[in-house]
Amino acid sequence: MGELVEYIAKSLVDDPEKVSVNEVEGSQSVIIELKVAEEDMGKIIGKQGRIAKAIRTVVKAAAIKENKRVVVEIIQ
Repeated sequence: MGELVEYIAKSLVDDPEKVSVNEVEGSQSVIIELKVAEEDMGKIIGKQGRIAKAIRTVVKAAAIKENKRVVVEIIQ
């Protein structure tokens, strides 16, 4: 799941080397923390949060196969 988020984020930003993804796994859920450069934050979030919502939707669809709950957090 983290690799999927990292691939999507690196495709969207201007500085892909500053993208970092941290996965925290629990028994039923996975928290994916996405960090990007401050100037790329708008590209990840998008207008009215549309891109962030799309990323979360794709990851949740992938998580259904593993019967896990996934939360994607975009942190600074």
